[in-house]
Amino acid sequence: MEKRFYITTPIYYVNDVPHIGHAYTTLACDVLARYKRARGFEVFFLTGTDEHGQKVEKAAYTKGETPLELADRVVKRFQALWDKLDISHTDFIRTSQERHKKGVRQLFRKIESAGDIYLGAYEDWYCTPCETFWTETQLLDGCCPDCGRSTEKLKEESYFFRMSKYQQALLDHIEANPDFIQPRTRRNEILNFVREGLRDLSISRTSFSWGIPVPGNERHVIYVWFDALTNYITALGYPDDPDGDVRKFWPADVHVIGKDILRFHTVYWPTFLLAAGIPLPKKVFAHGWWTVEGQKMSKSLANVVEPNMLVDKYGVDAIRYFLMREVPFGLDGDFSHTSLVHRINSDLANDLGNLVSRSTAMLNKYFGGALPAPGPSTARDDAFVARFPTAVRNLDTQMNDLAFNKALQTIWDLVGAANKYIDETAPWSLAKKDEDREKLATVMYNLIEAIRLIGLMSAPFLPNTGSRILDILGLDGADTSLEGRDAWGGLQPGTKVEKAEPLFPRIETE
Repeated sequence: MEKRFYITTPIYYVNDVPHIGHAYTTLACDVLARYKRARGFEVFFLTGTDEHGQKVEKAAYTKGETPLELADRVVKRFQALWDKLDISHTDFIRTSQERHKKGVRQLFRKIESAGDIYLGAYEDWYCTPCETFWTETQLLDGCCPDCGRSTEKLKEESYFFRMSKYQQALLDHIEANPDFIQPRTRRNEILNFVREGLRDLSISRTSFSWGIPVPGNERHVIYVWFDALTNYITALGYPDDPDGDVRKFWPADVHVIGKDILRFHTVYWPTFLLAAGIPLPKKVFAHGWWTVEGQKMSKSLANVVEPNMLVDKYGVDAIRYFLMREVPFGLDGDFSHTSLVHRINSDLANDLGNLVSRSTAMLNKYFGGALPAPGPSTARDDAFVARFPTAVRNLDTQMNDLAFNKALQTIWDLVGAANKYIDETAPWSLAKKDEDREKLATVMYNLIEAIRLIGLMSAPFLPNTGSRILDILGLDGADTSLEGRDAWGGLQPGTKVEKAEPLFPRIETE
């Protein structure tokens, strides 16, 4: 059976500037995509932008440009940031692209022909400044919950999707597939929401025009969430390519999202797919939010963390490491420059950097940089070597669970064990006596082989560093594959190893 893996980020709204939250989601997907490739999977990794809707239309006209001009301008910011963060996506979908619009129209028609879309009227409380409808329960003292101004009751013609019809089918699916919504707290939240009862969903608007017209009634624009969610199949070629990437990669292995859009991905999207007779994604994983120094990120507080600036200041691998290590994926996290600098100095410069530079320096000093064949081993040597197969197995489980901080903990436990092994075996003492030459050869072989495995295991998180480590060890740094290379003993004696420069310079704090 061919090994394939399909992973997606949400598509990011172009009425926004890329911030740490966008970077976090996309990095998590990149790490998993890289790991799966290293494990021999054919990976499709999708990201992109959500470009339609009233807010974009309004923002564009305020700036004296067309909505498409605004989207074209903003999309470049996301693409440039993904380049800077070493994101290895397969495709970048834009909802303004014809391939996407065609797929959305087809999905709409398919659900309509099944009898699950009907024309009705949408009646609720309307806020003119926000151009938004609210239900009675959402109002705050009769006023708009967003801007606080008064609302009026308005009626708008709308197409509706019979979401209520799929309540039981969705419940059955969630209950039969415990991994469908992760983490578990999010699953419970959605189960409670669905059990309270699903209402039919308004899926068109007539109050603005920037979007995909409803097939056969162009006064209506398809609701932005029906449009946006469909990107996950239109990027695979739906409906034109039934035997190509759609057949190869759908259903998605995991949609990675922020918890604020959980309901759209675990209620709306699955029910659209059920109505269209399309299989449901295997998993939706909702991660937490980042605060900054204990406060919610907001433009008014001027505390929005700008990822480009972070990369320029600290380096891309350091930022990738911090975001994936600092917080268990799925929980909320707090960003602080103090924590970031601490992680760089202690984990990256001291632990990993020191391990590589001391080990390669000793190999060059004692063996002229040529890897010796290991001699007889002691119980201490055997215990050190035995850690690696267990760590490789644990890493695989943790990556499949999207437990990125645990995966990094597993790798850094090996880094710590290797540094301890240096201190306990004291190669500098062994080097003083000719009769300890074989012991020294064993220790040096074990250290350099440990570094090879640590380099391979860390490469999905730290692509530049992982490749650099392999280059130092005389291997091809471009090949970070783990398949067939994750067992102990992969390095051949006689391999020439260079003396490494520090991988991460320490950051001096004022």
